[in-house]
Amino acid sequence: MNELISNILIGIGLAFSFFGCLGLIRLPDIYNRLQSATKCVTLGACCILLSLVIRYGFNDIGIKALIAIPILFFTSTSGAHALLKGSHISGFKMWEKSVTDHYSDDTLGKEEETTEKT
Repeated sequence: MNELISNILIGIGLAFSFFGCLGLIRLPDIYNRLQSATKCVTLGACCILLSLVIRYGFNDIGIKALIAIPILFFTSTSGAHALLKGSHISGFKMWEKSVTDHYSDDTLGKEEETTEKT
């Protein structure tokens, strides 16, 4: 039974990783591509690591997989945020059909602060 659940989780993880890589190729701009790569591939890798815990139990492999899941989750999301913020500051344009730009409010606020100080 554990092997069946483990194989299902590996299949789900591979599917998420595949769709994340497909989104990396197909999506129009850096912001959408990074979102696809970060969310899908992180979830895929976490499913595969969770399948290791289920398959091998709480021995050295399972404990290392349990430790790797939160590390992977937090580092990939914070790294993606830093890359997106840096690409927005560097001037990479969003796709023309994008709906919202939450970083523009931050940029406009900083420009207003610098003009007020001078």
